[in-house]
Amino acid sequence: MTRDRAELVRRGLLLNYLTIGYNTMEAVIALVAGLGTGSAALVGFGFDSVIEVTASGAAQWRLRADVAPERRDHVERRTRRIVAWCFLMLAVYVSGDSAKSLWLRERPARSMLGIAILALSVVVMPMLARAKSRVARAMRIDTLESESRQTSLCAYLSAIALGGVALNALAGWWWADPVAALLMVPIIAREGVGALRGDRCSDDACAPQGRSSPG
Repeated sequence: MTRDRAELVRRGLLLNYLTIGYNTMEAVIALVAGLGTGSAALVGFGFDSVIEVTASGAAQWRLRADVAPERRDHVERRTRRIVAWCFLMLAVYVSGDSAKSLWLRERPARSMLGIAILALSVVVMPMLARAKSRVARAMRIDTLESESRQTSLCAYLSAIALGGVALNALAGWWWADPVAALLMVPIIAREGVGALRGDRCSDDACAPQGRSSPG
């Protein structure tokens, strides 16, 4: 690798370490708060954070494989498939859990801890996403660009979940929490389908002209 590309790899690895650390904290807090209060939005967001950790781990694997071109296609296809199915399973889980909460009129308890972590994520995740996107574009690696979009997705989901959890806590609108979780489902599912499509187009023949293939 050239010196500039090696520096980009180091920067990408550092950003992914930061993402993994933050998303791990985010997942633990959201799941503890969500399971403790019965919040479908927080539980769904917490599981999404677990998947984001998996995606960031995949990006780490891809960055470390940058010096071995023969490994890239194998690495990317496997990690895309794992992450894709995780997103799709999460979409199914959140749909069922939210629908059950609405049908049974389950009222989640207030969670100020949940509100705090969601508000923090609305600020932190876009900054990480922009920084990772710059590295991905400089290296012309589609998988890293996709992973940066997943980080950006986490910011959108945190904003949606924050709305539902805050309305439940401040206005007593119990239904806002499961409705917010349901609003997250199409976004999560689209990400999973997109990852599967990217996996099917991981060969050189599927790569756009003038760009490197995602492998």
